[in-house]
Amino acid sequence: MKIGIYGLGRFGRFWGKTLSRDFDVYGFNRSAVDPPPAGITLVSEEELFSCDTVFLAVSISAVETVATRITPFLREGITIADTCSVKVYPARIMEEIFPSYVNILGTHPMFGPDSGRNGIKGLPLVFSPVRGEEEKFDLWREIFLNMELDVIEITPEEHDREAAFTQGITHFIGRVLERLDLKESRIATEGYKALLEIVEQTCNDPLQLFMDLQHYNRHTHEMRTLLSRSIEETMQMLKSADPGGDSF
Repeated sequence: MKIGIYGLGRFGRFWGKTLSRDFDVYGFNRSAVDPPPAGITLVSEEELFSCDTVFLAVSISAVETVATRITPFLREGITIADTCSVKVYPARIMEEIFPSYVNILGTHPMFGPDSGRNGIKGLPLVFSPVRGEEEKFDLWREIFLNMELDVIEITPEEHDREAAFTQGITHFIGRVLERLDLKESRIATEGYKALLEIVEQTCNDPLQLFMDLQHYNRHTHEMRTLLSRSIEETMQMLKSADPGGDSF
């Protein structure tokens, strides 16, 4: 089976290299790619869609533009799988734009080049079939299981609701802590080291990912509201308990 990767940024390169262990992987990127990505054969945009399945490894905010751009190349029976960190928005866009003969699969590998650098065995992958031939979805479900991934099959709506309070809040906290310019310390606790690791992992991703996570998942607004309220309540608790009344 031939697999295509549309978009060869950090994640696209990582995902293509991972899949190339078992499949022939082809890739396309709109800008020049240097050095050539490991395990991926570069082809033209049109050639990429001769593959059986093409993964869209593009930013969430680019999904509509890309979907419109590639539609003329889509042939009957092809499977298009997005890899976005939100699921409702890309599923809706692809359903609206792609012809009915295109199989649409939502995926969200809950890992990336940093968290998957030591292997992906046991790591979670969200699996959300949107529209198409069940046998194509069965095939990919089996492939992911054979890769020893923890395949979690949920709807796009279920994913976004839960992800707002897992991935969404993690990236939000990471960006907040980055602004504090926290440093390593000789007396650091394990908890503090874990905070530094959150900053490293989240801020190593493009800023666009953070912005898109917050803007394209409607549930993140609730997360930010509750987080802000919790911080204010904690500050009020400290203020009320201040014996001298001058610390807060």
